[in-house]
Amino acid sequence: MGSKKLRPLSRLTAVTAALFLLGATAAQAEGDLGEGAFETSDNVRLIANVPHTAPLTDNGGRGSDLAFTGNYVIGGNYAGFTIYDIANPHRPRMVSQVLCPGSQGDVTVQGDLLFYSVDSRRSDDSCASTAQNDGSKPYWEGIRIFDISDKANPRYIKSVETDCGSHTHTLVPDKEGKNAYLYISSYGPSPSIARCKPPHDKISIVKVPLADPTAAAVIATPVLFPDGGNPGKPGDVDSGYVRETSGCHDITAFPEKDIAAGACMGDGVLFDITDRERPRVITQVRDDANFAFWHSATFNNDATKVVFTDELGGGGAATCRPDIAATRGADGVYDITGSGTSATLQFRSYFKIPRHDTEICVAHNGSLIPVKGRDVMVQSWYKGGVSVWDFTDSANPVEIGHFNPLPERKGPSGTWSAYWYNGYIYSMDGQQGLDVIEINDPRVNQARSVHQKVFNAQTQYTVRPGRN
Repeated sequence: MGSKKLRPLSRLTAVTAALFLLGATAAQAEGDLGEGAFETSDNVRLIANVPHTAPLTDNGGRGSDLAFTGNYVIGGNYAGFTIYDIANPHRPRMVSQVLCPGSQGDVTVQGDLLFYSVDSRRSDDSCASTAQNDGSKPYWEGIRIFDISDKANPRYIKSVETDCGSHTHTLVPDKEGKNAYLYISSYGPSPSIARCKPPHDKISIVKVPLADPTAAAVIATPVLFPDGGNPGKPGDVDSGYVRETSGCHDITAFPEKDIAAGACMGDGVLFDITDRERPRVITQVRDDANFAFWHSATFNNDATKVVFTDELGGGGAATCRPDIAATRGADGVYDITGSGTSATLQFRSYFKIPRHDTEICVAHNGSLIPVKGRDVMVQSWYKGGVSVWDFTDSANPVEIGHFNPLPERKGPSGTWSAYWYNGYIYSMDGQQGLDVIEINDPRVNQARSVHQKVFNAQTQYTVRPGRN
């Protein structure tokens, strides 16, 4: 498939309501991507960009994850979050920003509630907290909960502390619609950290009563790996190291199927979540020859497959170099065979973007594009860009489109997350802000008929044409 340089957008203006929790001020933000800042396949084009602005460009700010509700997308950031109005995807605009530092800003949304992960030790749970890196002194990390019923004026209403903080979290609704459960994934224990000592072979489960979210609390800390999980193998990107399993990096739930898939550092895991408060491991897989860090998981639309990503290099390495094998730093496609507690994960193939890149290039966050009868995914690869690829044939995945930021596009990190929502791809670039990308291809165009009311990437449902 051919590729093309995309001409720079006209200077895009967005009205920014910069909210500091104490009051709001308006500011203008303009972005000009510059000539030659990226290239795309012939079927892909960038239609809009909203740059990051102060205060989230300061205070350790870096764009991270995305969550969607109605005509809004919430952009997580190491320094807080931004709410964008995407009623017109060609002209997205900032509605509000919240300055509330605490990496890495993983976000999910349910109703009027926004959940935000904090995986760095802070002096306290407030938005005015400072970094507290001495684990022997008092500190806080965990989940912050905001009321976003007024999108222009979010309110911080509750915090919940969790062991080892919250690197990511997964929203799992109960079956009665009364409670939301947050499966908290965290890792990196150390004897010097007061509330994150090894072993850390568990997750934390936060129960949020939807009628009274201020009553949210940790209700369980199930040990998932009583045998300690994968012991790991020391080394670096070039030597083929494997991270020791000391918790999970990310879990994706499929609530209607009562299953979840966990990317748990050295292990890929399938869970039974019939009892939301007592998830059980059904099966585990390892790939020590090729997978270094099991990072995230995505089901296909009928939950018969799982794509696991390998974050080789931890998000800071050039793993798409020609001297690194196509089977390393790749996605792994697995079929789910059997059912219920007898289900197993069967490896079928690897997928890695078919472009060499000497910048940071690592498999990262993505989502399914809901195409009936096909399995198609969009995915971020940091400076490797955004890739759209088809894994309908589990053994022979193929890329069908891409958006690739070039070295001229400023900022070291590139695209952190890329998700399909109501006809468009939304990508959060660590430094460049929110990108809106359009793909025009007969293999995915059917997905434009799917309209969702809410979307959290780690909470999947069977998606059908029409409104979901």
